[in-house]
Amino acid sequence: MADNKKIKKSNIGSTDMSKRLFVTRVAVIVTLILLQILFLMIVYGIARNYVFYWRTSALLLTAFVVLYLINKPENPAYKLAWVVFVMTVPLVGGIMYIMLSGNSTRMKFIKEAKESYVDIFKYMPRDENVQKEIKSISKSASVQSTYISQSVGFPAYKNTNVKYFSSGEENFSRLKEELKNAKHFIFMEYFIIKQGKMWNGVLDILKEKAEEGVDVRLIYDDFGCAMHMPSRFIEEMKSYGIRAIPFNPIQPILSLRQNNRDHRKITVIDGHTGFTGGINLADEYINIGCKYGHWKDTGIMVKGNAVWNLTVMFLQTWRMLTKEDEDYTLYIPMKYKRTPIYTDGYIQPYGDTPVDDEIVGENIYLNMINKAKHYVYIMTPYLIIDNEMMTALTLAAKSGIDVRIITPGIPDKKMVFMVTQSYYGELVRAGVKIYQYTPGFIHAKTVVVDDSVATVGTINFDYRSLYLHFECGVWMFNCAAIYEIKEDFLKTQGKCQMITSKELDKIGSVKRLGQSVLRLLAPLL
Repeated sequence: MADNKKIKKSNIGSTDMSKRLFVTRVAVIVTLILLQILFLMIVYGIARNYVFYWRTSALLLTAFVVLYLINKPENPAYKLAWVVFVMTVPLVGGIMYIMLSGNSTRMKFIKEAKESYVDIFKYMPRDENVQKEIKSISKSASVQSTYISQSVGFPAYKNTNVKYFSSGEENFSRLKEELKNAKHFIFMEYFIIKQGKMWNGVLDILKEKAEEGVDVRLIYDDFGCAMHMPSRFIEEMKSYGIRAIPFNPIQPILSLRQNNRDHRKITVIDGHTGFTGGINLADEYINIGCKYGHWKDTGIMVKGNAVWNLTVMFLQTWRMLTKEDEDYTLYIPMKYKRTPIYTDGYIQPYGDTPVDDEIVGENIYLNMINKAKHYVYIMTPYLIIDNEMMTALTLAAKSGIDVRIITPGIPDKKMVFMVTQSYYGELVRAGVKIYQYTPGFIHAKTVVVDDSVATVGTINFDYRSLYLHFECGVWMFNCAAIYEIKEDFLKTQGKCQMITSKELDKIGSVKRLGQSVLRLLAPLL
């Protein structure tokens, strides 16, 4: 008994030491980045003493960067934010943009990502028959599904069913149950992993499965886990027989590469069962120790052939990070499940990356909104949208479509929440109904349209999710879960406060000015 206490005390001390080392690492990285910014400011100060050279250099560099930005095929709002910054801080702004966007580490990252994701089509089955069936039922749904299949290579499937979870607690309970049933492999990819009851509950199962010989792999985002993970996490996982690897490790270099995070939440079990949605592996997602009231999130479990899309997403990211080539056919959905799975509509998991020319997440949302005939119901933690999305939402509302959006009542990021609220006025005036979740924070990312089409995933209605992050979701047509998603939306709406024009008119001029400035810089936040 005494020996067990000693071991426990030793483990606690080791964990505390690891946390201190990790915090030190983050502090060193932040310090080095701040020193680089300080260096730029010193250069700026020195240059101003040489008026002619400073003005000439500033003018030429600013003109070059602005012309480059104008002609670059990027979102106009993102380009505008940079143009304003470059012109507001001449010379330094131009140098910073070049340092951030053109350094070799970012170029290497983009090259590696493209090499891993470019050949997705060769792993995917052809879905002509499925597309014909969808088209025979709904031309509108066929257009949406065909875009996902032909543009980014993720086909639609039958022989699949889905289970919708209206809370993190429900999702966590079922996730543990399915993990315990794993016999061959477990693939997990998460933006945030934080020590606590939720992660410990999962880890206990992963350790047990690894001991049984199950292939357990874990991808975690280095930035998302920066303050929550001990420094020797990889070594600790290895000692359990779990292969873990960080996505895009934080580096002490000014680079836009640090913006490209792995925001996905994926679990694949034996190829035939998959989980995704907004839920990370941290206690607030199951409402333990949450600082923002009740944490409302959603998840989805997929069983059957459609899990293949999630499996390939994981394996491509794994190859990008490890450079390992392997036989993907070893992980096909029905390899380890002999009993057939009944068809529940048409299911289409999809991924989005910032290294191709497709803004998949936004295009899927736009397709759903533009094809709506009766209603569009959206839940999102952040509402920081570009002109295309604003036009789609307001045009739908003006055309008589019932457009409703639920956002948080208690924000996790106050500055970002101010930007979200800055969009309320234009939307409400156009007839869009905005609701704030009174009990706490909304982290769900769901869209449901006309009782026939829905998507659940990781993609927020903001610039980071739509343009900068690696994301994923599940598009559904004519399946039972769609009615559950709608019912959950309406139930959640009953706990919300509707934002009215009268309330918006009461906003003071100082707050409006602050919102305007933040909205201009929103793409860079």
